Amino acid sequence: MADQWLNELPKHELFKKLRQKLDPASKGDVRGVAKNLTFCLGGDLFVWDDTERVFYTTNLRQLNTEDSGSRKFQTLMCIDPPRFEVCQLLLSPSQHHIALVGQRGVSVLELPQRWGKRSEFEGGRCEINCKTSPVAERFFTSSPSVSLRQAAWFPSETEESHLVLLASDNTIGFYSLKTPQTPVKVLSLSQSDEDSSVRPPVRSYAASLGEVAVAFDFGPATSIPSKRPVKPFKDQLTYPLYILYENGETYLCYASLFNSVSLSRPAGPLPMYPAAEDNYGYDACAILCLSCVPSILVIATETGTLYHCVVLESEEDEDVGAVQTWSQGTETVPALYVLECVELELTLKVAGSEDEDVQEFDFTCPIRLHKDPLCQHRYHCTHEAGVHSVGLIWLSRLQAFLQSCEEDKDSLQELAAEKRCIVEHILCTRPLASSQSAPVQGFLIISDLSLGATMICITSTFECILLPLLTSIRPPSPPLLCAHPGPGSGSSPLRGLAGSSFEKHIRNILVRCSTNPLVLKAGDNKDAAPPPQECLQLLSRATQVFREEYIQKQDMAREELQKRVKLLMCQKSKQLEEMNLCREEKKSLSEAAEQLAVKYEDAKYQQDIIMKRVKSVLGCLQRRLPILSNSEKDMKKELQSISEQLKHLDNCIKQVNMKLNYQKSQVDKDAPANRTSVTLNAHQKKVVQDVLREEGQQIGDMMKQLKDVKNHFSF
Repeated sequence: MADQWLNELPKHELFKKLRQKLDPASKGDVRGVAKNLTFCLGGDLFVWDDTERVFYTTNLRQLNTEDSGSRKFQTLMCIDPPRFEVCQLLLSPSQHHIALVGQRGVSVLELPQRWGKRSEFEGGRCEINCKTSPVAERFFTSSPSVSLRQAAWFPSETEESHLVLLASDNTIGFYSLKTPQTPVKVLSLSQSDEDSSVRPPVRSYAASLGEVAVAFDFGPATSIPSKRPVKPFKDQLTYPLYILYENGETYLCYASLFNSVSLSRPAGPLPMYPAAEDNYGYDACAILCLSCVPSILVIATETGTLYHCVVLESEEDEDVGAVQTWSQGTETVPALYVLECVELELTLKVAGSEDEDVQEFDFTCPIRLHKDPLCQHRYHCTHEAGVHSVGLIWLSRLQAFLQSCEEDKDSLQELAAEKRCIVEHILCTRPLASSQSAPVQGFLIISDLSLGATMICITSTFECILLPLLTSIRPPSPPLLCAHPGPGSGSSPLRGLAGSSFEKHIRNILVRCSTNPLVLKAGDNKDAAPPPQECLQLLSRATQVFREEYIQKQDMAREELQKRVKLLMCQKSKQLEEMNLCREEKKSLSEAAEQLAVKYEDAKYQQDIIMKRVKSVLGCLQRRLPILSNSEKDMKKELQSISEQLKHLDNCIKQVNMKLNYQKSQVDKDAPANRTSVTLNAHQKKVVQDVLREEGQQIGDMMKQLKDVKNHFSF
C-alpha cells in the first residue's frame, strides 16, 4: 500500500477543480513559457491556482490510507493576492515562506501554523487566510519597462530570509522581508564605470550586444580566495554568486549575510578553456551550480545546448590579462574548464524535407534548470517543449582524478573515455516545431524517501504525470555484508573482477543516447487523431529510435555475449584438458610418493644399523686410547671426591654408634632408682594442685603480656 498514492494523486479532486477552471480560449496559438506552479514540503503537495490566486495543498502520505478524508485538500488564500501572472514558486531555506515570482513582481506568502492529529494547517480548516507581502512593488509599478528575469532566496538558513531579484535593468537587488519595498543592497551589473551615466539608449545597445545579465545562481559556502591575507569576519559564511550574461560570459562575486548584506564587486568574465570563437554561444538563458566538489556550472542556451564547466583555480602562467575586475580587490578569479557540451532534443528530430529541417533547427525556447534533491550528480531541464533529465556519470572519476596527488595518466584516459553524460528525454509536449505550444505548469522531485523517488509533472491542462526516477544515474544501494561470500567459500576474487568488468562493458553498449519520451498532444480535442503526416513522422522517428537505440545495441550486446560464450567454452574445454592432465600427474605423483616412502623406511633402517656400528667402533677406539680424555679426568676427580666423602661419613657413623652405646649404658644404670614410687596424702595433693593452678594462671598472664608486647612492637 506504500505506492497507493501514485494511483490516487492523478485522480485527486484538486486537479479536477483546476481542470474545470481552465480556459481553453486563452491559449490559442500563442507560445507559452514553462512554469513551475508546484512544490512539495515534507509530504504536502502545493499547487498554485493562478486564476483564483490561491494555493491547494494535500498530504501525499494520507493518500496511502483508505480514509475517506484523505482526498480532501486545503485552500490557502492570499490576504493581498499578487496582481501579476505567477510563473514560479520558491520555498525559503527556513521553509516558512513561499515566493510567488512573476515577470512583473514578487510576493511572499507566509505559511500558517500546523496542529492537530494529522499536523494539518490550522488543524485541518478548509480555507485559510495567509499573510502575503509584495516585494519591490513600488519599483516595478514605477518602472513599467523593467521586468523580473530571475528571483532566488539567499541560501543562508541561519540568518534572516532575503530575496535576490535580477531585473532587466541590469541590477541585482537584495530585499529583506522586514523592509520588502526598499532593497538592502543593490548590485549594478553594467560593464561601465559610471552606472548613473548609462542612459536607456545605451542600455538597449548593450542588450542588443548581449551584455545584459540573464541569470544567476549561488554556489556552496566557501571562503574568499585571496592573493593576500584578508581578515575575515567571525563565523561568516560567504557564497559565490555566478552571474550569466546573454553573450555567454560569466562573472563572479562573493556575497555574505552577516548583520547586513556585503558584496564584492563582480570579477570577470571568467576565462573558459578550451577557448572557442563564438564564446560558447550567444543565447545563454540559465545557469546552475551543482553542490559538489569541485563545483560544476551548467550553462544553458535557448538553442538547447548545455555546457558542463568545472570551476577550478586558474594557473598563474595562463593568460589572465583578459579578465577585467571592476574593482581591483584581493579576490582571485577562477577559470571554467568546459568538459562537455550536450545538445538537447527540444522537438523530436524526424525525417522530412529540407524546409522542415531548417524549421526544427531554428526552434528555440528558454530553458529552466532544476537541481535534484536526491542526487548531486543529476539535474533536470524544463522548457516549452518538455522535460529532460541529465546525469553526470563522469563526476566520480573527475573527483578521484583531482584528489590524486600525482598525475595519473590511466585515470585521465578513463575520464576522457567516459566524458559523456546520460540525457533522458522524459516528456515531450511539443513533438514538432509546427505543433501547438503546451508547456508544463509544474515540475518537482519527491525528496521524501518513504514515498519513493518520483518525478511529478503537471501539464498545461493540469494533468498529473508521475514517473519513477531512473537508477542508472545514481548507483543502487550497496549489498549487505551477509550477501558477500565468506573467506571459507571457494569463490575467486578474479572471477568477481572479470564478471563486473564484462557487465560494465555490456552496460556501456546498452547505454542509450536518445529515448522515446512520453508525447502529449496539445489542443482542445485530445481524442481527435493528429494529421496523417505528423503521425507518420512520429512513427518513423519512434521506429528509428527503437531500431538504433534498442535493437541495434541489443544485437551488439548479443554478439558480445556470443563471443564471450564462445571464449568461455574454449577456456572450459582447455581447462578440462588441463584437469585431466592434472589428474594423471596426481596419480603418477602418488605412486612415486609411495615408492619414495618405502625407500625412505629402508634407508632409515639401514641408517640406524650403521649409526649403532659407528657408536660401537668409536667406543672401542676411545677405550684403547693411552691418554685419558677430559671427561674421564673430570669423572676421576668426581669419584675421588665421592670416596673421601664416604670415608668422612663412615667416621661420623662410628662416632654416632659410640655415643648411642654410651647413652644406653647410662640409662641402664639409672633404671632401678627411678622405679621407687612417691605417695602423697590428700592434703599434699591439694597443696600441689593449688600451686600448679596458680603457676598455670601466672603462665597464662605472662603469655598474654608476651602477646601484647609482640603486637605492640610488631614482631
